[in-house]
Amino acid sequence: MPKRLFTTSEAAAELGVTSARVRQMILKGELAAEKFGRDLMITAEAVVRAKKRKTTPGPSLWVRGC
Repeated sequence: MPKRLFTTSEAAAELGVTSARVRQMILKGELAAEKFGRDLMITAEAVVRAKKRKTTPGPSLWVRGC
Protein backbone atom coordinates (compact mmCIF):
# COMPACT_ATOMS: atom_id res chain seq x y z
CA MET A 1 0.00 0.00 0.00
CA PRO A 2 1.55 3.36 -0.99
CA LYS A 3 2.22 6.02 1.61
CA ARG A 4 -0.05 9.06 1.71
CA LEU A 5 1.97 12.15 0.80
CA PHE A 6 0.90 15.75 1.29
CA THR A 7 2.01 18.80 -0.67
CA THR A 8 2.98 21.85 1.38
CA SER A 9 -0.45 23.36 0.64
CA GLU A 10 -2.29 20.22 1.74
CA ALA A 11 -0.18 19.91 4.88
CA ALA A 12 -0.79 23.59 5.65
CA ALA A 13 -4.55 23.11 5.38
CA GLU A 14 -4.38 20.02 7.60
CA LEU A 15 -2.27 21.82 10.23
CA GLY A 16 -4.18 25.10 10.07
CA VAL A 17 -1.15 27.17 9.07
CA THR A 18 0.13 28.80 5.89
CA SER A 19 2.24 27.10 3.22
CA ALA A 20 5.08 29.44 4.14
CA ARG A 21 4.90 28.23 7.76
CA VAL A 22 5.06 24.60 6.56
CA ARG A 23 8.19 25.39 4.52
CA GLN A 24 9.67 27.15 7.55
CA MET A 25 8.94 24.09 9.71
CA ILE A 26 10.67 21.89 7.12
CA LEU A 27 13.76 24.12 7.03
CA LYS A 28 13.95 24.13 10.85
CA GLY A 29 13.69 20.33 10.94
CA GLU A 30 10.32 20.40 12.73
CA LEU A 31 8.56 18.65 9.86
CA ALA A 32 10.10 15.86 7.78
CA ALA A 33 9.76 16.18 4.02
CA GLU A 34 11.21 14.76 0.83
CA LYS A 35 11.88 16.66 -2.35
CA PHE A 36 10.44 15.26 -5.58
CA GLY A 37 11.63 17.44 -8.42
CA ARG A 38 10.71 20.95 -7.32
CA ASP A 39 7.99 19.84 -4.89
CA LEU A 40 8.31 19.12 -1.19
CA MET A 41 6.20 16.18 -0.06
CA ILE A 42 5.32 15.45 3.56
CA THR A 43 4.23 12.02 4.81
CA ALA A 44 0.94 11.58 6.65
CA GLU A 45 2.89 10.38 9.70
CA ALA A 46 4.89 13.64 9.82
CA VAL A 47 1.67 15.67 9.61
CA VAL A 48 0.12 13.66 12.47
CA ARG A 49 3.24 14.17 14.63
CA ALA A 50 3.19 17.92 13.91
CA LYS A 51 -0.52 18.10 14.81
CA LYS A 52 0.19 16.56 18.22
CA ARG A 53 2.76 19.25 19.04
CA LYS A 54 1.70 22.61 20.40
CA THR A 55 1.51 25.01 17.47
CA THR A 56 -0.15 28.01 19.07
CA PRO A 57 1.97 30.67 20.73
CA GLY A 58 2.23 30.62 24.49
CA PRO A 59 1.57 33.49 26.86
CA SER A 60 3.33 36.75 26.19
CA LEU A 61 6.58 37.35 28.04
CA TRP A 62 5.73 41.02 28.40
CA VAL A 63 3.88 41.81 31.59
CA ARG A 64 2.40 45.23 32.27
CA GLY A 65 3.87 47.20 35.11
CA CYS A 66 7.30 45.61 35.00
